[in-house]
Amino acid sequence: MSEDNEEQEVGRVRKPNNDEVLGVVLRKEGGGKYRIYCTDGEERICRIPGSKKRGLWVKRDNVVLVEPWDIQGDEKGDIVESYSNAETRWLEDHDFLDEIKEFL
Repeated sequence: MSEDNEEQEVGRVRKPNNDEVLGVVLRKEGGGKYRIYCTDGEERICRIPGSKKRGLWVKRDNVVLVEPWDIQGDEKGDIVESYSNAETRWLEDHDFLDEIKEFL
């Protein structure tokens, strides 16, 4: 019965648009930066932009939505969204996380 309750909590899940990619947090680097392995095969150093800094909580092994920078995009990016466990399961069920399944 708890699975039904978790499914109801999901609501709308933000999916990657345009150049955004999904990733899993490997570790916290310090200075507000995180090392993230992304679905496009790149490992990026990412930060939480100032407008989202207070409202976004990121921990190790969380699935996040990353927007790569225009310059140094395959090395750096911004964390735009952090997903809950129920949202992560929804993304897995709909095959968004196939490339990073080994890190989950």
